[in-house]
Amino acid sequence: MDDDSLYARWEQRTEIPLFLASLVFLGAYAARVLAEDMPAVWKDVCAYSMAVLWALFAADYMVRRRLSGERFLRFARTHFLHSVVVVLPLLRPLRIVPLYDVIQRRQGEPRLSLHARVIAYAGLSTVLLGFAGSLAVFQQEHGAPGATMLTFGDAVWWASATLSTVGYGDITPVTGGGRTIAVGMMVGGLALLGAVTGSFSSWLLQVFSRESDSGPPKT
Repeated sequence: MDDDSLYARWEQRTEIPLFLASLVFLGAYAARVLAEDMPAVWKDVCAYSMAVLWALFAADYMVRRRLSGERFLRFARTHFLHSVVVVLPLLRPLRIVPLYDVIQRRQGEPRLSLHARVIAYAGLSTVLLGFAGSLAVFQQEHGAPGATMLTFGDAVWWASATLSTVGYGDITPVTGGGRTIAVGMMVGGLALLGAVTGSFSSWLLQVFSRESDSGPPKT
């Protein structure tokens, strides 16, 4: 999108507030899952807040689609991550790349190199995806018959092993919802690991290439 387009201006104005709203959504969801002794009124407040924020994310998605001038299916394909986080708002904090671009444009600071951006994005995404996945799988597994995931700490340990593709197998989901989340975590872990590995390898090749080109001339 052109920086002067309506779409770009809308993104620049809304990306930071929506990112903060996504953190509030994540916090409300975490409170509902982890604070078992929370009074019912506060659980209702968290639920209503999540519903309002999800409606806000959906409205933003529809505005972006209209400003882009694209048909719905084409917009959904070309803005895949945005489409995913509307269906799964718990993952919306993963949209930190547009947030970074908006902040850099506002401050006029030089952008990081592509390799540094990929590695930083993958690292932050791993933390956010691991936390969100831990909450979601713990909600599914907690109290289920035959569950091996008894505490949130167990869920964090399982998420770490899954995202790192280690997979110790000492803790495994037993519910259908937990296994579905596990598949998503496996795919996400492989994608993030591949992005970091590929970016680091590309950086090393560039470094070695520059060193080779700047070496002493052959005699």
